[in-house]
Amino acid sequence: MRIKANLAPRLNALLVMTTPVKAAERHLLVTIRSQPAHRPRVQELLLDLLAPVRSEPGCLYYHLFEQAEDPNAFVLVAGWANDEAVAAHPTHPEVPGVLAQLGPLLASPWEVLPTRRVSEALA
Repeated sequence: MRIKANLAPRLNALLVMTTPVKAAERHLLVTIRSQPAHRPRVQELLLDLLAPVRSEPGCLYYHLFEQAEDPNAFVLVAGWANDEAVAAHPTHPEVPGVLAQLGPLLASPWEVLPTRRVSEALA
């Protein structure tokens, strides 16, 4: 019990420090629908973005998924430290060129769902 009592003030201080950081995070779910004939190229372009985007300041994670029921639909799941990191993302040197190449290969415009953390906001 003595150890727990000694740690309580430190843990409370840590929670207070991390709460604003977690609250500032932005998480995006982006659906990209490829034309069936261009699926391999769309996947290649999206995979090529992973390493450069993950190295961007403020990028917490950046993952590519394929929808289980529709292999022509990809979902990018991205976490950003704050709104500023999200706003800076399209200006990364790699991004505009890939977006220009992707445009004619897509079946529809990108669908972007911006989200904020609700669960674990204090953790």
